[in-house]
Amino acid sequence: MDLCHVPTTREKGWYLALMAPNIKGPNYAWLDPSRLYCHPQGLQDCVADLLQPFQGDPIDMVAGIDAMGFILGAATATVLQKGFLAIRKAGHLCVQTLAQPYTDYSGREKVMEVRTDAISPGLRILLVDQWVETGGTMRAAIQLVERLGGVVAVLSPSCVPTGVAAICIEDSEGGRWIREHYKCAHCVPPNLQSRFDRHQ
Repeated sequence: MDLCHVPTTREKGWYLALMAPNIKGPNYAWLDPSRLYCHPQGLQDCVADLLQPFQGDPIDMVAGIDAMGFILGAATATVLQKGFLAIRKAGHLCVQTLAQPYTDYSGREKVMEVRTDAISPGLRILLVDQWVETGGTMRAAIQLVERLGGVVAVLSPSCVPTGVAAICIEDSEGGRWIREHYKCAHCVPPNLQSRFDRHQ
């Protein structure tokens, strides 16, 4: 697809067609969103769709998950005119950190870290990642934020809703758990969700 082409009608998720399928085998993610990020209008519309459910919600900071969540997270923070916090894979931060072990989408055991001085109690965080497949990575990020007293708000009347945003939140056990407990936004139209869940 031409990286300068913009369709006449831009329905939610039109930019998903910019993503390229995996040609390198099972050790890689099944889609590569790089071309989406290279397309000026595609990236803008993706971020707008991610933010639409949070219109009017008080968000104090955006946190992006290492590594591809940094792209959408930083773009989202810029649109909101808020600060951006990088949640890192272990071993990259030279300051005091809080660590959380997790299992990623490929079944590998990993550890995630966040600096301890960036989140104060009650800070309302919008967590952004590129993709939620099994939910393990996002759940670890949620645990880090909440252990530091930040709010990735649960779906309850007493809680101010900020939450979780990703291009796709798959209908996996972990994805369903996140959707059931947190306010979420993603870019996949309902009629395409089952195809994304099957990685087609």
